[in-house]
Amino acid sequence: MDITVETTINAPIELVWDFWTSPEHITHWNFASDTWCCPKAENDVRPGGGFSWRMEAKDGSMGFDFEGMYQEVIPLKLITSKLSDARKVSIHFTTNDNLVTVKETFEAENTNPIDLQRSGWQAILDNFKKHVESHKD
Repeated sequence: MDITVETTINAPIELVWDFWTSPEHITHWNFASDTWCCPKAENDVRPGGGFSWRMEAKDGSMGFDFEGMYQEVIPLKLITSKLSDARKVSIHFTTNDNLVTVKETFEAENTNPIDLQRSGWQAILDNFKKHVESHKD
């Protein structure tokens, strides 16, 4: 089953793309709640390149590496990847004047309920929007 989350960001596409792909920015938005963090991110944004983003509870009680390989990269428009568990992810960036819609579709995993997966990925995307919009000026 595929799940889609999206948001619209009031910022130029170049800024949105940079903040989505730069490790120094990923560590500031890649978590679903304030009790989590992303202390480390590695990102090689090209077909065949890989990514590894460490996600941890701030209290140290749990953590995991979110990893995968990029399949297709069209700068400022599209990123597709395959996660380390073989699930597919696609991220579409659509511009309309100074607004960018980021639409992320991913294959659900079998461990957590669909609603929890959707809300978690949406919360991360909402953090991304907040991070970009707080730096656009």
